[in-house]
Amino acid sequence: MRNAPDTVFRTLADPNRRAIFERPVRDGEQTVRALTGPSGVSQPAVSKHLAVLKPAGLVRDRHAGRQIHYSAEPQGLTPLIDWMGLYGALPGH
Repeated sequence: MRNAPDTVFRTLADPNRRAIFERPVRDGEQTVRALTGPSGVSQPAVSKHLAVLKPAGLVRDRHAGRQIHYSAEPQGLTPLIDWMGLYGALPGH
């Protein structure tokens, strides 16, 4: 089941969470430690943000030994893209 646009909007509304999502989009797979350094927030906070991004379909994880690697799931943005497409069809746009 795909997420509703509201879920994706709420998930990405937090600027720290949005930045954490953008890192693996831009730079590829990242560990929590790699995401923590430039984020300016603690490792527990990064982990909490990832715990919100994952069920929203925006990241996936891969376990490698004791580390968890996170990759972006850009197709998780599909509900937003579809929603915005509705408004592109309006007169005057």
